[in-house]
Amino acid sequence: MLLSKMLKDIEIAKQYGPADVEVSGLACDSRRVQQGFAFFALPGALTDGFDFIPQATAAGAAVVISERWPATFLENVCYLQVANVRRTMALIASEYYRHPTAGIPVIGVTGTNGKTSITYLLEAVLRQAGYSPAVFGTIEYRFGNEKLESTHTTPESLELMQMMGKFRMQGADAIILEVSSHALEQHRVDGIEFDIAVFTNLTPEHLDYHQNLDNYFASKRRLFSELLGQGSAAINRDDGFGRQLLRENPAWCSFGEEKSAQVHPLDIRIGRDGIVGSFLTPHGQVDIDSGLIGHFNISNLLATVTAAQLLEIENREISAGISAAAKVPGRLEKVENDKDVLALVDYAHTGDALEQVLKTLSKLDSKRLITLVGCGGDRDPSKRPVMAAASVEYSDLSIFTSDNPRTEDPQQILQQVRSGALAVDAVELSKMQLESGEKGFVVIPDRRTAIRLAVSLAKAGDLLLLAGKGHEDYQILGTEKVHFDDREELMLAFQRTVSEEKYNV
Repeated sequence: MLLSKMLKDIEIAKQYGPADVEVSGLACDSRRVQQGFAFFALPGALTDGFDFIPQATAAGAAVVISERWPATFLENVCYLQVANVRRTMALIASEYYRHPTAGIPVIGVTGTNGKTSITYLLEAVLRQAGYSPAVFGTIEYRFGNEKLESTHTTPESLELMQMMGKFRMQGADAIILEVSSHALEQHRVDGIEFDIAVFTNLTPEHLDYHQNLDNYFASKRRLFSELLGQGSAAINRDDGFGRQLLRENPAWCSFGEEKSAQVHPLDIRIGRDGIVGSFLTPHGQVDIDSGLIGHFNISNLLATVTAAQLLEIENREISAGISAAAKVPGRLEKVENDKDVLALVDYAHTGDALEQVLKTLSKLDSKRLITLVGCGGDRDPSKRPVMAAASVEYSDLSIFTSDNPRTEDPQQILQQVRSGALAVDAVELSKMQLESGEKGFVVIPDRRTAIRLAVSLAKAGDLLLLAGKGHEDYQILGTEKVHFDDREELMLAFQRTVSEEKYNV
Protein backbone atom coordinates (compact mmCIF):
# COMPACT_ATOMS: atom_id res chain seq x y z
CA MET A 1 0.00 0.00 0.00
CA LEU A 2 1.21 3.49 -0.77
CA LEU A 3 2.35 5.42 2.29
CA SER A 4 0.41 8.48 1.13
CA LYS A 5 -2.84 6.48 1.29
CA MET A 6 -2.12 5.41 4.87
CA LEU A 7 -1.37 8.99 5.92
CA LYS A 8 -4.62 10.58 4.75
CA ASP A 9 -5.94 11.08 8.35
CA ILE A 10 -2.56 11.44 10.06
CA GLU A 11 -1.19 14.75 11.31
CA ILE A 12 2.51 14.98 10.41
CA ALA A 13 4.77 17.42 12.28
CA LYS A 14 7.83 16.97 10.03
CA GLN A 15 8.62 14.92 6.96
CA TYR A 16 11.81 14.00 5.16
CA GLY A 17 11.54 12.20 1.84
CA PRO A 18 8.56 11.51 -0.46
CA ALA A 19 5.35 9.85 0.75
CA ASP A 20 4.69 7.99 -2.50
CA VAL A 21 6.75 5.02 -1.32
CA GLU A 22 5.22 1.52 -1.44
CA VAL A 23 4.99 -0.08 2.03
CA SER A 24 5.19 -3.89 2.18
CA GLY A 25 4.62 -4.37 5.92
CA LEU A 26 4.46 -2.79 9.38
CA ALA A 27 6.66 -3.40 12.43
CA CYS A 28 7.45 -1.82 15.79
CA ASP A 29 10.29 -4.25 16.51
CA SER A 30 13.44 -3.65 14.46
CA ARG A 31 14.10 -7.41 14.45
CA ARG A 32 10.89 -7.96 12.46
CA VAL A 33 11.58 -5.36 9.81
CA GLN A 34 11.88 -6.57 6.22
CA GLN A 35 12.51 -4.81 2.92
CA GLY A 36 9.97 -2.05 2.33
CA PHE A 37 8.50 -2.04 5.85
CA ALA A 38 7.33 0.96 7.85
CA PHE A 39 9.04 1.02 11.25
CA PHE A 40 7.36 2.66 14.26
CA ALA A 41 9.90 3.79 16.87
CA LEU A 42 7.88 3.32 20.06
CA PRO A 43 9.07 4.84 23.34
CA GLY A 44 9.16 2.26 26.13
CA ALA A 45 9.83 1.89 29.84
CA LEU A 46 13.04 -0.08 29.34
CA THR A 47 14.06 0.56 25.74
CA ASP A 48 13.29 3.28 23.19
CA GLY A 49 12.51 2.31 19.61
CA PHE A 50 14.20 5.53 18.50
CA ASP A 51 17.54 3.97 19.41
CA PHE A 52 16.87 1.08 17.00
CA ILE A 53 16.21 3.18 13.89
CA PRO A 54 19.68 2.27 12.45
CA GLN A 55 18.90 -1.45 12.82
CA ALA A 56 15.48 -0.98 11.22
CA THR A 57 16.82 0.90 8.22
CA ALA A 58 19.68 -1.59 7.84
CA ALA A 59 17.04 -4.34 7.67
CA GLY A 60 15.28 -2.52 4.81
CA ALA A 61 12.78 -0.12 6.40
CA ALA A 62 11.45 2.29 3.78
CA VAL A 63 9.62 4.46 6.31
CA VAL A 64 10.48 5.50 9.88
CA ILE A 65 7.82 7.06 12.09
CA SER A 66 8.88 8.54 15.42
CA GLU A 67 8.10 11.23 17.98
CA ARG A 68 11.69 12.47 17.80
CA TRP A 69 13.60 13.82 14.83
CA PRO A 70 16.78 11.94 13.85
CA ALA A 71 20.07 13.80 13.49
CA THR A 72 20.92 12.08 10.19
CA PHE A 73 18.85 10.64 7.35
CA LEU A 74 19.22 8.00 4.65
CA GLU A 75 18.26 9.19 1.17
CA ASN A 76 16.11 6.16 0.36
CA VAL A 77 14.05 6.31 3.59
CA CYS A 78 11.04 8.49 4.39
CA TYR A 79 11.09 9.91 7.93
CA LEU A 80 7.96 11.18 9.68
CA GLN A 81 7.69 12.92 13.04
CA VAL A 82 4.32 12.69 14.82
CA ALA A 83 2.99 13.78 18.21
CA ASN A 84 1.94 10.28 19.31
CA VAL A 85 3.55 7.37 17.50
CA ARG A 86 1.38 4.72 19.19
CA ARG A 87 -1.86 6.37 18.07
CA THR A 88 -0.39 6.93 14.60
CA MET A 89 0.58 3.26 14.42
CA ALA A 90 -2.93 2.10 15.33
CA LEU A 91 -4.57 4.36 12.72
CA ILE A 92 -2.10 3.35 10.00
CA ALA A 93 -2.57 -0.32 10.90
CA SER A 94 -6.33 0.04 10.51
CA GLU A 95 -5.85 1.54 7.04
CA TYR A 96 -3.19 -0.97 6.02
CA TYR A 97 -5.36 -3.96 7.00
CA ARG A 98 -8.36 -2.36 5.26
CA HIS A 99 -10.40 -1.33 8.27
CA PRO A 100 -11.22 -4.82 9.58
CA THR A 101 -13.74 -3.52 12.13
CA ALA A 102 -15.85 -1.54 9.66
CA GLY A 103 -19.37 -2.66 8.84
CA ILE A 104 -19.75 -5.36 11.51
CA PRO A 105 -20.75 -5.30 15.21
CA VAL A 106 -17.73 -4.64 17.43
CA ILE A 107 -18.12 -4.96 21.21
CA GLY A 108 -15.44 -3.75 23.62
CA VAL A 109 -15.60 -4.88 27.26
CA THR A 110 -13.58 -2.97 29.83
CA GLY A 111 -13.35 -2.84 33.63
CA THR A 112 -11.31 -4.52 36.35
CA ASN A 113 -13.26 -7.75 36.76
CA GLY A 114 -15.62 -9.82 34.63
CA LYS A 115 -14.29 -9.02 31.15
CA THR A 116 -13.39 -12.58 30.17
CA SER A 117 -16.64 -14.14 31.40
CA ILE A 118 -18.69 -11.53 29.55
CA THR A 119 -16.85 -12.12 26.27
CA TYR A 120 -17.52 -15.87 26.54
CA LEU A 121 -21.20 -15.22 27.24
CA LEU A 122 -21.51 -12.72 24.41
CA GLU A 123 -19.78 -15.11 22.02
CA ALA A 124 -22.41 -17.76 22.80
CA VAL A 125 -25.29 -15.29 22.45
CA LEU A 126 -24.03 -13.94 19.12
CA ARG A 127 -23.61 -17.47 17.78
CA GLN A 128 -27.17 -18.25 18.83
CA ALA A 129 -28.28 -15.15 16.91
CA GLY A 130 -26.53 -16.37 13.75
CA TYR A 131 -23.26 -14.45 13.96
CA SER A 132 -19.75 -15.86 13.57
CA PRO A 133 -17.82 -13.82 16.17
CA ALA A 134 -14.07 -13.53 16.67
CA VAL A 135 -12.94 -13.03 20.29
CA PHE A 136 -9.81 -11.38 21.66
CA GLY A 137 -9.04 -11.59 25.38
CA THR A 138 -6.97 -12.70 28.33
CA ILE A 139 -7.18 -16.43 27.64
CA GLU A 140 -6.78 -16.54 23.85
CA TYR A 141 -7.55 -14.96 20.49
CA ARG A 142 -9.95 -17.19 18.58
CA PHE A 143 -12.26 -17.60 15.63
CA GLY A 144 -13.86 -20.83 14.48
CA ASN A 145 -11.45 -23.66 15.17
CA GLU A 146 -8.39 -21.41 15.32
CA LYS A 147 -7.10 -20.49 18.77
CA LEU A 148 -4.00 -18.34 19.25
CA GLU A 149 -2.15 -17.92 22.52
CA SER A 150 -2.88 -14.62 24.23
CA THR A 151 0.22 -12.54 24.88
CA HIS A 152 -1.73 -9.62 26.38
CA THR A 153 -5.38 -9.09 27.26
CA THR A 154 -5.40 -6.64 24.34
CA PRO A 155 -2.47 -7.10 21.93
CA GLU A 156 -0.44 -4.34 20.28
CA SER A 157 -2.36 -2.54 17.52
CA LEU A 158 -0.31 -4.02 14.67
CA GLU A 159 -0.92 -7.58 15.84
CA LEU A 160 -4.55 -6.86 16.69
CA MET A 161 -5.44 -5.30 13.34
CA GLN A 162 -3.63 -8.04 11.43
CA MET A 163 -5.51 -10.80 13.29
CA MET A 164 -8.82 -8.99 12.89
CA GLY A 165 -8.20 -8.68 9.16
CA LYS A 166 -7.31 -12.36 8.94
CA PHE A 167 -10.41 -13.45 10.86
CA ARG A 168 -12.60 -11.18 8.72
CA MET A 169 -11.25 -12.87 5.59
CA GLN A 170 -12.05 -16.25 7.17
CA GLY A 171 -15.68 -15.24 7.73
CA ALA A 172 -15.88 -13.42 11.07
CA ASP A 173 -18.87 -11.05 11.01
CA ALA A 174 -18.63 -9.74 14.60
CA ILE A 175 -15.78 -8.95 16.99
CA ILE A 176 -15.76 -9.11 20.78
CA LEU A 177 -12.69 -7.96 22.66
CA GLU A 178 -11.51 -7.34 26.17
CA VAL A 179 -10.10 -3.83 26.34
CA SER A 180 -7.46 -3.37 29.04
CA SER A 181 -6.48 -0.08 30.65
CA HIS A 182 -2.95 -0.51 29.30
CA ALA A 183 -4.36 -0.89 25.78
CA LEU A 184 -6.43 2.27 26.15
CA GLU A 185 -3.56 4.24 27.68
CA GLN A 186 -1.19 3.07 24.92
CA HIS A 187 -3.67 3.61 22.05
CA ARG A 188 -3.66 -0.06 21.02
CA VAL A 189 -7.38 0.02 20.17
CA ASP A 190 -7.45 3.39 18.43
CA GLY A 191 -8.78 2.94 14.92
CA ILE A 192 -11.29 0.27 15.96
CA GLU A 193 -14.87 1.18 15.09
CA PHE A 194 -16.68 0.23 18.30
CA ASP A 195 -20.46 -0.21 18.20
CA ILE A 196 -20.98 -1.29 21.83
CA ALA A 197 -18.83 -0.59 24.89
CA VAL A 198 -19.38 -2.41 28.21
CA PHE A 199 -18.17 -1.11 31.58
CA THR A 200 -18.03 -3.77 34.31
CA ASN A 201 -16.51 -2.11 37.39
CA LEU A 202 -13.38 -0.41 38.66
CA THR A 203 -11.42 -1.57 41.71
CA PRO A 204 -7.73 -1.14 42.63
CA GLU A 205 -5.53 -2.92 40.05
CA HIS A 206 -2.46 -2.03 37.97
CA LEU A 207 -1.72 0.87 40.31
CA ASP A 208 1.98 0.14 39.84
CA TYR A 209 1.39 1.45 36.30
CA HIS A 210 -1.44 3.98 36.73
CA GLN A 211 -0.34 5.25 40.19
CA ASN A 212 -3.88 5.98 41.39
CA LEU A 213 -7.55 5.15 40.72
CA ASP A 214 -8.23 8.45 38.97
CA ASN A 215 -5.57 7.73 36.35
CA TYR A 216 -6.81 4.16 36.06
CA PHE A 217 -10.36 5.37 35.43
CA ALA A 218 -9.16 8.01 32.97
CA SER A 219 -7.63 5.23 30.87
CA LYS A 220 -10.84 3.16 30.97
CA ARG A 221 -12.94 6.22 30.21
CA ARG A 222 -11.19 6.73 26.84
CA LEU A 223 -13.23 3.86 25.41
CA PHE A 224 -16.44 5.80 26.08
CA SER A 225 -15.32 9.41 25.69
CA GLU A 226 -13.05 9.12 22.63
CA LEU A 227 -13.39 5.78 20.83
CA LEU A 228 -17.07 4.81 20.99
CA GLY A 229 -18.26 7.64 18.76
CA GLN A 230 -21.98 7.28 18.05
CA GLY A 231 -22.11 3.75 19.50
CA SER A 232 -24.06 2.54 22.51
CA ALA A 233 -22.81 1.63 25.99
CA ALA A 234 -23.84 -0.83 28.70
CA ILE A 235 -22.81 0.54 32.10
CA ASN A 236 -22.78 -1.09 35.54
CA ARG A 237 -24.86 1.20 37.73
CA ASP A 238 -23.81 -0.66 40.89
CA ASP A 239 -20.28 0.71 40.47
CA GLY A 240 -19.44 4.29 41.50
CA PHE A 241 -17.35 4.91 38.39
CA GLY A 242 -20.13 3.41 36.31
CA ARG A 243 -22.58 5.92 37.77
CA GLN A 244 -20.13 8.68 36.85
CA LEU A 245 -20.19 7.50 33.23
CA LEU A 246 -23.98 7.42 33.28
CA ARG A 247 -24.09 11.01 34.54
CA GLU A 248 -21.92 12.00 31.60
CA ASN A 249 -24.27 10.31 29.13
CA PRO A 250 -27.72 9.42 30.55
CA ALA A 251 -28.68 7.89 27.18
CA TRP A 252 -26.43 4.92 27.82
CA CYS A 253 -28.11 1.78 29.11
CA SER A 254 -27.61 0.83 32.75
CA PHE A 255 -27.54 -2.59 34.35
CA GLY A 256 -27.33 -3.49 38.01
CA GLU A 257 -28.97 -5.29 40.89
CA GLU A 258 -31.14 -2.36 41.99
CA LYS A 259 -34.47 -1.67 40.32
CA SER A 260 -33.20 1.77 39.33
CA ALA A 261 -31.06 0.08 36.66
CA GLN A 262 -32.73 -0.41 33.28
CA VAL A 263 -31.71 -4.08 33.26
CA HIS A 264 -31.99 -5.72 36.68
CA PRO A 265 -32.85 -9.09 38.29
CA LEU A 266 -36.50 -9.96 38.64
CA ASP A 267 -36.11 -13.36 40.27
CA ILE A 268 -32.73 -15.05 40.79
CA ARG A 269 -31.67 -18.25 42.56
CA ILE A 270 -28.00 -19.07 43.05
CA GLY A 271 -26.75 -22.56 43.85
CA ARG A 272 -23.75 -24.84 43.57
CA ASP A 273 -24.74 -25.68 39.98
CA GLY A 274 -25.42 -22.22 38.63
CA ILE A 275 -27.79 -19.27 38.40
CA VAL A 276 -31.48 -19.55 37.44
CA GLY A 277 -34.15 -16.85 37.20
CA SER A 278 -35.07 -13.87 35.08
CA PHE A 279 -34.06 -10.26 34.35
CA LEU A 280 -36.38 -7.35 33.66
CA THR A 281 -35.29 -5.18 30.73
CA PRO A 282 -36.72 -2.32 28.63
CA HIS A 283 -37.54 -5.01 26.06
CA GLY A 284 -39.31 -7.47 28.33
CA GLN A 285 -38.28 -10.37 30.53
CA VAL A 286 -35.18 -12.46 29.80
CA ASP A 287 -35.04 -15.93 31.35
CA ILE A 288 -31.67 -17.01 32.78
CA ASP A 289 -30.36 -20.54 33.20
CA SER A 290 -26.58 -20.37 33.51
CA GLY A 291 -23.94 -22.80 34.69
CA LEU A 292 -21.90 -19.93 36.11
CA ILE A 293 -21.35 -20.13 39.86
CA GLY A 294 -21.45 -17.17 42.20
CA HIS A 295 -23.38 -14.02 43.01
CA PHE A 296 -20.81 -11.80 41.26
CA ASN A 297 -21.69 -13.52 37.98
CA ILE A 298 -25.14 -11.91 38.12
CA SER A 299 -23.41 -8.68 37.08
CA ASN A 300 -21.67 -10.47 34.18
CA LEU A 301 -25.00 -11.91 33.02
CA LEU A 302 -26.68 -8.49 33.30
CA ALA A 303 -23.91 -6.94 31.20
CA THR A 304 -24.31 -9.66 28.58
CA VAL A 305 -28.08 -9.22 28.33
CA THR A 306 -27.74 -5.43 28.09
CA ALA A 307 -25.09 -5.51 25.36
CA ALA A 308 -27.01 -8.14 23.38
CA GLN A 309 -30.19 -6.07 23.51
CA LEU A 310 -28.26 -3.04 22.28
CA LEU A 311 -27.42 -5.19 19.25
CA GLU A 312 -31.17 -5.87 18.90
CA ILE A 313 -30.81 -9.58 19.54
CA GLU A 314 -34.10 -11.20 20.54
CA ASN A 315 -34.65 -12.23 24.16
CA ARG A 316 -35.17 -15.92 23.37
CA GLU A 317 -31.84 -15.99 21.55
CA ILE A 318 -30.14 -14.28 24.47
CA SER A 319 -31.57 -16.86 26.88
CA ALA A 320 -30.59 -19.77 24.66
CA GLY A 321 -27.08 -18.40 24.15
CA ILE A 322 -26.50 -17.96 27.88
CA SER A 323 -27.67 -21.52 28.54
CA ALA A 324 -25.35 -22.87 25.84
CA ALA A 325 -22.30 -20.81 26.83
CA ALA A 326 -19.10 -22.75 27.31
CA LYS A 327 -17.46 -22.87 30.71
CA VAL A 328 -14.91 -20.11 31.08
CA PRO A 329 -11.43 -21.62 31.66
CA GLY A 330 -10.08 -20.78 35.09
CA ARG A 331 -13.19 -18.92 36.26
CA LEU A 332 -14.56 -20.97 39.15
CA GLU A 333 -13.69 -23.98 37.04
CA LYS A 334 -14.53 -27.29 38.72
CA VAL A 335 -11.93 -30.04 39.09
CA GLU A 336 -13.60 -33.41 39.55
CA ASN A 337 -12.40 -35.73 42.33
CA ASP A 338 -13.39 -38.78 44.36
CA LYS A 339 -13.26 -37.06 47.76
CA ASP A 340 -16.62 -35.29 47.38
CA VAL A 341 -14.79 -31.95 47.60
CA LEU A 342 -16.04 -29.04 45.50
CA ALA A 343 -12.65 -28.03 44.07
CA LEU A 344 -12.54 -24.79 42.08
CA VAL A 345 -9.83 -22.87 40.22
CA ASP A 346 -10.30 -19.13 39.72
CA TYR A 347 -8.36 -16.21 38.26
CA ALA A 348 -9.23 -13.79 41.10
CA HIS A 349 -6.00 -11.86 41.63
CA THR A 350 -7.16 -8.57 43.16
CA GLY A 351 -8.55 -7.87 46.60
CA ASP A 352 -12.02 -7.05 45.32
CA ALA A 353 -12.20 -10.02 42.92
CA LEU A 354 -11.09 -12.44 45.64
CA GLU A 355 -13.54 -10.98 48.15
CA GLN A 356 -16.43 -11.26 45.69
CA VAL A 357 -15.59 -14.89 44.92
CA LEU A 358 -15.16 -15.84 48.58
CA LYS A 359 -18.26 -13.98 49.68
CA THR A 360 -20.25 -16.08 47.21
CA LEU A 361 -18.56 -19.36 48.06
CA SER A 362 -18.99 -18.83 51.78
CA LYS A 363 -22.77 -18.86 51.27
CA LEU A 364 -22.79 -22.20 49.48
CA ASP A 365 -23.62 -25.40 51.32
CA SER A 366 -20.21 -26.69 52.39
CA LYS A 367 -18.58 -27.80 55.62
CA ARG A 368 -15.35 -25.78 55.36
CA LEU A 369 -13.94 -23.28 52.88
CA ILE A 370 -10.22 -23.75 52.18
CA THR A 371 -8.54 -21.06 50.08
CA LEU A 372 -5.09 -21.24 48.49
CA VAL A 373 -3.84 -17.94 47.11
CA GLY A 374 -0.67 -16.05 46.25
CA CYS A 375 0.27 -12.68 44.80
CA GLY A 376 2.34 -11.99 41.68
CA GLY A 377 5.71 -10.30 41.79
CA ASP A 378 6.69 -7.09 39.98
CA ARG A 379 3.09 -5.93 40.31
CA ASP A 380 1.18 -3.56 42.61
CA PRO A 381 2.26 -4.59 46.15
CA SER A 382 -0.59 -2.70 47.84
CA LYS A 383 -3.09 -5.42 46.94
CA ARG A 384 -1.18 -8.18 48.77
CA PRO A 385 -2.37 -7.46 52.33
CA VAL A 386 -5.87 -6.74 50.98
CA MET A 387 -6.05 -10.17 49.35
CA ALA A 388 -4.74 -11.80 52.53
CA ALA A 389 -7.38 -10.04 54.63
CA ALA A 390 -10.16 -11.12 52.27
CA SER A 391 -8.97 -14.71 52.34
CA VAL A 392 -8.82 -15.07 56.12
CA GLU A 393 -12.13 -13.24 56.61
CA TYR A 394 -14.16 -15.70 54.56
CA SER A 395 -12.11 -18.91 54.71
CA ASP A 396 -11.80 -21.50 57.44
CA LEU A 397 -8.25 -22.16 56.29
CA SER A 398 -6.06 -19.94 54.11
CA ILE A 399 -2.89 -21.30 52.52
CA PHE A 400 -0.63 -18.53 51.25
CA THR A 401 1.81 -19.54 48.54
CA SER A 402 3.69 -18.30 45.47
CA ASP A 403 1.92 -17.11 42.34
CA ASN A 404 4.21 -15.70 39.62
CA PRO A 405 7.01 -14.19 41.71
CA ARG A 406 8.86 -12.99 38.60
CA THR A 407 12.00 -11.13 39.68
CA GLU A 408 10.85 -10.47 43.25
CA ASP A 409 11.87 -12.62 46.21
CA PRO A 410 8.91 -15.00 46.84
CA GLN A 411 9.59 -14.94 50.57
CA GLN A 412 9.37 -11.16 50.61
CA ILE A 413 6.03 -11.24 48.76
CA LEU A 414 4.68 -13.81 51.20
CA GLN A 415 5.85 -11.73 54.15
CA GLN A 416 3.67 -8.86 52.89
CA VAL A 417 0.77 -11.26 52.45
CA ARG A 418 1.33 -12.69 55.95
CA SER A 419 1.41 -9.17 57.42
CA GLY A 420 -1.98 -8.48 55.86
CA ALA A 421 -3.44 -11.55 57.54
CA LEU A 422 -1.92 -10.74 60.93
CA ALA A 423 -3.19 -7.15 60.67
CA VAL A 424 -6.77 -8.43 60.88
CA ASP A 425 -5.92 -10.71 63.83
CA ALA A 426 -5.86 -13.94 61.84
CA VAL A 427 -4.07 -16.87 63.53
CA GLU A 428 -0.98 -18.39 61.95
CA LEU A 429 -1.45 -22.08 62.58
CA SER A 430 1.09 -24.53 63.90
CA LYS A 431 1.21 -28.05 62.47
CA MET A 432 -0.84 -29.35 65.41
CA GLN A 433 -3.49 -26.62 65.01
CA LEU A 434 -3.60 -27.26 61.28
CA GLU A 435 -4.21 -30.98 61.70
CA SER A 436 -6.87 -30.35 64.34
CA GLY A 437 -8.85 -28.18 61.88
CA GLU A 438 -8.59 -24.82 63.65
CA LYS A 439 -9.36 -21.65 61.71
CA GLY A 440 -6.43 -19.54 60.48
CA PHE A 441 -3.66 -19.55 57.88
CA VAL A 442 -0.35 -21.15 56.95
CA VAL A 443 2.41 -20.07 54.58
CA ILE A 444 3.75 -22.67 52.13
CA PRO A 445 6.11 -21.01 49.60
CA ASP A 446 6.17 -23.86 47.04
CA ARG A 447 2.85 -23.86 45.16
CA ARG A 448 2.86 -27.57 44.32
CA THR A 449 3.47 -28.50 47.95
CA ALA A 450 0.78 -26.06 49.03
CA ILE A 451 -1.76 -27.62 46.66
CA ARG A 452 -0.96 -31.11 47.89
CA LEU A 453 -1.36 -29.94 51.46
CA ALA A 454 -4.71 -28.37 50.69
CA VAL A 455 -5.97 -31.59 49.09
CA SER A 456 -4.73 -33.71 51.98
CA LEU A 457 -6.65 -31.53 54.44
CA ALA A 458 -9.88 -31.30 52.44
CA LYS A 459 -12.66 -33.61 53.59
CA ALA A 460 -15.94 -34.69 52.03
CA GLY A 461 -18.32 -31.73 51.83
CA ASP A 462 -15.53 -29.12 51.92
CA LEU A 463 -15.02 -26.44 49.30
CA LEU A 464 -11.47 -25.87 48.05
CA LEU A 465 -10.57 -22.74 46.06
CA LEU A 466 -7.26 -22.19 44.24
CA ALA A 467 -7.17 -18.49 43.41
CA GLY A 468 -4.93 -16.19 41.43
CA LYS A 469 -3.78 -18.08 38.35
CA GLY A 470 -6.97 -19.48 36.85
CA HIS A 471 -6.43 -20.49 33.22
CA GLU A 472 -2.68 -19.84 33.29
CA ASP A 473 -0.60 -22.94 32.61
CA TYR A 474 2.70 -21.52 33.75
CA GLN A 475 4.63 -19.90 36.58
CA ILE A 476 7.10 -17.08 36.01
CA LEU A 477 10.12 -17.69 38.23
CA GLY A 478 12.66 -14.93 37.78
CA THR A 479 12.57 -14.34 34.03
CA GLU A 480 11.83 -17.99 33.20
CA LYS A 481 8.34 -19.27 32.34
CA VAL A 482 7.86 -22.88 33.48
CA HIS A 483 4.83 -25.10 32.95
CA PHE A 484 2.45 -25.11 35.93
CA ASP A 485 -1.32 -25.53 35.73
CA ASP A 486 -3.39 -25.38 38.93
CA ARG A 487 -6.02 -27.64 37.37
CA GLU A 488 -3.46 -30.30 36.50
CA GLU A 489 -1.81 -30.04 39.90
CA LEU A 490 -5.17 -30.39 41.65
CA MET A 491 -6.06 -33.52 39.68
CA LEU A 492 -2.67 -35.07 40.39
CA ALA A 493 -2.95 -34.21 44.09
CA PHE A 494 -6.38 -35.84 44.32
CA GLN A 495 -5.02 -38.95 42.61
CA ARG A 496 -2.19 -39.35 45.08
CA THR A 497 -2.50 -41.58 48.13
CA VAL A 498 -2.99 -38.92 50.76
CA SER A 499 -1.84 -41.16 53.60
CA GLU A 500 1.61 -41.37 52.01
CA GLU A 501 2.07 -37.60 51.84
CA LYS A 502 4.50 -35.91 54.21
CA TYR A 503 4.62 -32.15 54.58
CA ASN A 504 6.84 -29.80 56.48
CA VAL A 505 4.52 -27.06 57.68
